[in-house]
Amino acid sequence: MIEIILYDGLAFALPLLIIAIGGIFSERSGIINLALEGLLGFGAFTGAFMVVMADHFLPGSQPYGIYIGMAFAMVGGGLFAMIHGLLTVYYRANQVISGVVINILSMSLTAFLTRQLNAIIFNAASNRFQLGVADRFTLPLLSEIPVLGAVFTKVYPFQVVILLVALLAYLVFEKTPFGIHLKASGDNPHAVEAAGVDVKRVRFAAVMISGALAGLGGISFAYSISANFNPMIYMGYGYLAIAALIFGNWQIGNTLLAVLFFGFARSAGYELAKALEMSSTFNDIIMTLPYMLTLLILIFFSKQNAAPRALGEIYDKGKR
Repeated sequence: MIEIILYDGLAFALPLLIIAIGGIFSERSGIINLALEGLLGFGAFTGAFMVVMADHFLPGSQPYGIYIGMAFAMVGGGLFAMIHGLLTVYYRANQVISGVVINILSMSLTAFLTRQLNAIIFNAASNRFQLGVADRFTLPLLSEIPVLGAVFTKVYPFQVVILLVALLAYLVFEKTPFGIHLKASGDNPHAVEAAGVDVKRVRFAAVMISGALAGLGGISFAYSISANFNPMIYMGYGYLAIAALIFGNWQIGNTLLAVLFFGFARSAGYELAKALEMSSTFNDIIMTLPYMLTLLILIFFSKQNAAPRALGEIYDKGKR
């Protein structure tokens, strides 16, 4: 049972991590990003559409479908994030309202486009894109380690990609001039501008990065949760990622611990229900477990959080 909890928990936690890292990029630059739910949904829609297009017109591309999906999901999420970036950075719109509206727009738009594209291109009356089951692999020697070997068992390809992208994001965030400018833009944007750096450009780039990373997490959930894209499958995972980054105090390392906690709690709940032979009705209750834990965590730890000082503030170059 412990092994199943570990590898299923990781399969849920890692997509949540990369979405949360995207949120960290945006919010550490000073832009509140409640749009993560919409960005992951639109990114997943773009990736899933390209997968089914490739499978339809190039049948031999199916073994590489998941990689095609991840690549285009990042492109789609990044492009869709431009809406939030333009509204909040350049048109100085309210960041919370912009995020909420983009979430609603994404769900409605992807639902409409999925039905229309299925009807026009594939002559099918369907509200989903069928992706198929992603192949999982096991690392021969490492998987034989007691207990911890489960981490190297039944691994999805997207988990490896997410770890590599997360490592790259960490290095950019912590070790590059762009990362320094990004963090300073969320704390003291006027000082950044005085140093000759365009704060608006940094913030806009951070929002686009958040969209790309959210798209990668979205397509990963599509493959692992239901093997298809449907606008209704995400069930608030973008908001759960926001809770994780807040719990992690806008730090990538702490956020990793938060998403692991959520992932293992979710998989442990499922395994407990199976062990106790509970009816399927209890699955609905178990699916709420990460959200209930989120509420408890925020109650006890929210006072210790230190958000970026300029988070949510509209940047005015002439104001000091």
